[in-house]
Amino acid sequence: MSFVISTDSGSNMPIELIKENNLVVIPLTYRYDDMDHTTVDLSQFDGDAFYEMIKTKDVTTSTVNLQQFIDAWEPYLEQGIDILHISMSSGISSTYQSSNMAADMIKEDYPDRKIITVDTYAASLAEALNVLDACKYKEEGLTIEEAANKLEKRKSSMRQIFTVDDLMFLKKGGRLSTASAIIGTMLSIKPILVGNEIGQIVLETKERGRKAALKAVLADYVKNVADPAKDIIGIAHSACIKDVQWLIDEIHKINPMQKVITEIYEPVTGSHVGPQTLALFYWKKEPAMA
Repeated sequence: MSFVISTDSGSNMPIELIKENNLVVIPLTYRYDDMDHTTVDLSQFDGDAFYEMIKTKDVTTSTVNLQQFIDAWEPYLEQGIDILHISMSSGISSTYQSSNMAADMIKEDYPDRKIITVDTYAASLAEALNVLDACKYKEEGLTIEEAANKLEKRKSSMRQIFTVDDLMFLKKGGRLSTASAIIGTMLSIKPILVGNEIGQIVLETKERGRKAALKAVLADYVKNVADPAKDIIGIAHSACIKDVQWLIDEIHKINPMQKVITEIYEPVTGSHVGPQTLALFYWKKEPAMA
């Protein structure tokens, strides 16, 4: 039975890949100036202006509501097409829980259809890389259950490492403790943060200065990347394209065949990490057996 792949806009998926893979992308909502906004097509998003704006204006975000999932999925279910939904981490958002609730509701009307939801424990292009894996599994002829199982088995190998310019954005959004944010700001350090095994953001190390932080991100990749000749990596940023280009150039000096997707942070996730964030997402080596 055929299935369609669904995700949320927190996956930061470039529009050309959305179209190429016929993805269903359900938009997250952000609000400022007393107006709600959504962004799926990042080619139409003025990231430079947005990340300058949030330095002085508050932006709030909200999860996808249940009806949005139902409205997006129902046309496919009516055609006898199953749904594989690949979600942003439950460690930083309630979107995954909402997708499960929506699936339970709509299954009552379509008892013969399958809706499988996957919590990637990831966000931004780390989530997108899981989506692209799902697309590959579908092209290979795997069933929806087989594709979901492979995603579940592999997702713990996703490395999410990033550096931010101002920890207070993460603190304000509840993604980092107040103590960690204040200490980092007082010391003028550049933090290295990672997504942990349950998809939460944790402070891993601290570097003195932006260049040292970027070099630390690169060194992490060099040490841990699994298969640079085969796998795609993702680099997301919030209006720091020169740093992105530096990182890509350095990676290609080491692994010239490495495929890279780069995209500006979509505004919902981006409003939490703040301006000048640079994030690297890649599949890491499996730990050696004892």
